Amino acid sequence: MEELTRLDLAPITRSLRATYGSRLLVAAVHHLKVFDEFSDGPLTLDDLRRRLNLRERPTMVLVPALCAMGLLAFDSAGRLALTAHGRFLTSASTPSLAGYIGLEGEDPGVVEMARRLRHDGPLEAAGGVAYVKEGAGPSPMDEPETARALTLGLAGRARYLSPIVAAALPRSEGHLLDVAGGTGLFAYEWLLVNSRATATVFDRPEVLKVAAEFLDEFCGGRREGASGVRGRVNLRPGDMLEDELPQADVVLAASLFHDWPGETCQVLAGRFAGALKPGGELWIHDAFLDDTMDGPAAVTDYSAQLFWVTKGRAYSRREYREWLSRAGLTPVGEGVATLMDYGLISAKFC
Repeated sequence: MEELTRLDLAPITRSLRATYGSRLLVAAVHHLKVFDEFSDGPLTLDDLRRRLNLRERPTMVLVPALCAMGLLAFDSAGRLALTAHGRFLTSASTPSLAGYIGLEGEDPGVVEMARRLRHDGPLEAAGGVAYVKEGAGPSPMDEPETARALTLGLAGRARYLSPIVAAALPRSEGHLLDVAGGTGLFAYEWLLVNSRATATVFDRPEVLKVAAEFLDEFCGGRREGASGVRGRVNLRPGDMLEDELPQADVVLAASLFHDWPGETCQVLAGRFAGALKPGGELWIHDAFLDDTMDGPAAVTDYSAQLFWVTKGRAYSRREYREWLSRAGLTPVGEGVATLMDYGLISAKFC
């Protein structure tokens, strides 16, 4: 199938996200003095977090990134220790590259990254939580211009990955629920593969206005069977954290969990599990940290970008498995790689 042999566009997104990893490095060396904390030897993750006075989320953004850079590593006892390279970033080293790294220390992006690490986000929520609902207040995605700008900005990625994801998802004559579906392209592509199935794209009303435009484009194309997708898809507005979700045989959560803190991810896992019919499957498409929480570098950079603009970060497959298991689902297999450093994992409602 042509879609499965496409060029991987990861070099483009990796170059974009590397900006955030670079800010993490300079903030760690110049502002937080992370490497000097190891002057007396290895530290547990909790000990390092307390010494740096960081909360859980910034710690789990910073430490995996420094490990992926080869500057910190977990020893056989599970403690963090300096690597041979990391030692050259301590102030006591002769020579030391700490001063060289520090030349970028007052770069505005670095200063802001250090501030956000210390405060688990920006001092003012509006300064960093770009598109995620804040408590009981309105969602930024209910503002027409904001919703349209983000949905269109993400459309290229969705257009490229959706055929690959659709081909990897289970074949079914049942119903797919695409939660926070954005453009709807993942659902439309899946319906093209599953000619007797139906689907719901669930998102905020303003987002679904854009999804409707993409549906018109999709159904008006020349691909065989595309015109028949329109009658099999429902664009349903709602709040995935509050409103009732339609029952489905397959639930797809694409690039969704990473916007939220861990406690909210557990709530979402429970809600999505509750939407599954017996024998149904929840599929998650995202970029995953290694279970060892020390890479890969492309995903730790992405995690730093997510930390900058959302309430979440990148999570490991192990963290997802824990949420899914607590929600009453049975994780299945190790997952499927797609492209651009993303992959699929799944769990079943038995």
